[in-house]
Amino acid sequence: MTGREEIARVVASVVVAGTLAAALLAACFLAPTESSMGHAQRIVYVHVPVAWLGLLGFLVMAGSGVAYLARRDLKWDHWFQAAAELGWMCSGLTLVTGSLWAHEAWGTWWEWDPRLTTAFILWAVYSGILMVRSGLEEPHRRARVGAVLAVLGGLDVPLVVMATRWFRGLHPVAPEMAPLMRITLAISVVGFSVFFVWLAGRRRVQLGLESLAAEFQRRVEG
Repeated sequence: MTGREEIARVVASVVVAGTLAAALLAACFLAPTESSMGHAQRIVYVHVPVAWLGLLGFLVMAGSGVAYLARRDLKWDHWFQAAAELGWMCSGLTLVTGSLWAHEAWGTWWEWDPRLTTAFILWAVYSGILMVRSGLEEPHRRARVGAVLAVLGGLDVPLVVMATRWFRGLHPVAPEMAPLMRITLAISVVGFSVFFVWLAGRRRVQLGLESLAAEFQRRVEG
């Protein structure tokens, strides 16, 4: 790694840490306390960003899968895997933080609300794709199967987004928020998104190096 690359890496890490810290500090100290839910309402400043990133991860998966099918280049599958792992984690956190919020707002940990149900289906699809891929050792076969499953599973993404508008449920469509709450939410979305992109890039590099190491080992053993 050259000196410039090292400096760029350090600067990127500082920017990521700064934006994430700003998001957390804003959620804790900038946003006013909501009158009815109290401090429990601050869960939304984590819930909304991770929900958005769960959807983004799946879109990246589907896009990377289509790119792989078009070019048969495994670098796209590395992006696929990175997005799948992080998206799965964000989708799971969406369900956890959503349950915490629901318990405070609705008095129950879970309801088969349309938004909650479609979000759970998305997490289940994530889990299924990762499980299927883990059972396939040949890289190109793993990439092909994953790409097809992601494109099909992506049909759930618009359902998650539009569930509160297409179906009646407990989940609010667009809850009213004070100006400072909206600003805090925007800061949180940006901060978590920057962190997500940085992690995906680092994971993609790691997967690329693992692929090169595996290819080198096959050639030596062959």
